[in-house]
Amino acid sequence: MENTKNIILEILEKNSRVSIEDMAAMLGMNADDIAAAMDEMIKDQIICGYTTLVNWDKTDRQFVTAMIEVKVTPQRDRGFEKIAERISGFDEVKAVYLMAGSYDLLIMMDGKNIRDISYFVSNKLSTLDSVLSTATHFVLKKYKDHGVVLEKKVEEDERMIVTP
Repeated sequence: MENTKNIILEILEKNSRVSIEDMAAMLGMNADDIAAAMDEMIKDQIICGYTTLVNWDKTDRQFVTAMIEVKVTPQRDRGFEKIAERISGFDEVKAVYLMAGSYDLLIMMDGKNIRDISYFVSNKLSTLDSVLSTATHFVLKKYKDHGVVLEKKVEEDERMIVTP
């Protein structure tokens, strides 16, 4: 059953809109069994939500995406958990990851403009007791996101044009 759950998760990760009936047909299983497995994974917080991947560059919405590297002092008996939970509580923050390497946490966030990001870093993030330093990087363009190429190139005919 564990392998079936992994297959269900892989299908959902590629297309969260696939119906339970279609998934059952793909796997040669009963739709009720698929639904029960999904309900169990939701209860166990394996499935944490369903999202839509949007290419915002194709819309008129203006915003800036930033990735912020954060070095922190781990808390006694809680490690990085307490500071990660605190940072995760900010509405602006889209994601928080514990990292291996030259910094401890990676924060992803969106802002209306660079000023919004700057305000968050200087007035909210860097003022937290455990935060030692930050480095902010701005996304200029997304080519691929969550495994999806956002702008597929139209195949060009590379043959040489010959006229009689």
